[in-house]
Amino acid sequence: MLFKPHFQFNNVCDITLDFLKDIGVDTLILDVDNTICIKKGKVILPNVMQWLDDMKKGGIKLIILSNARPKRMSQIAENFGLKFVPLGLKPLPFGYWRAAKVIGSKNRNCAIVGDQLLTDMLGGHLARHKTILVFPVELETSFGFKIKRGIERKLLKLYNMKCNF
Repeated sequence: MLFKPHFQFNNVCDITLDFLKDIGVDTLILDVDNTICIKKGKVILPNVMQWLDDMKKGGIKLIILSNARPKRMSQIAENFGLKFVPLGLKPLPFGYWRAAKVIGSKNRNCAIVGDQLLTDMLGGHLARHKTILVFPVELETSFGFKIKRGIERKLLKLYNMKCNF
């Protein structure tokens, strides 16, 4: 069950402060593409900036974890006003642990929020973080992603979880 998310939401803005407090999370490690933005970080999703602000005001620590290079991530993180860990090597747990350390959190209080079972959720489980799956905002069209999303559809069906892609 390393791919099965602990929780699932339609989008990141559906995650509430009360929910996070109920599950003992004070830190969200955020994926970027198709989670909080689209078009390789060039388009911020509606309501995300307000949601981020509400999370910060509610005492939730936020950090971006990405497999992207530092140059790309620095501009995206700056747009969101967040710290970031680039070259995260997802799904390996090292980037997740580094993100928790950078933001000053204990692993048991962290949750990863992402749109992919095979990277975000697997890595979150390996790092012993809670995992929150959100639906991808846009479907990627590359051959590799088509294969990956096909596998994810089958896994979500196996887990009796919703799938909108």
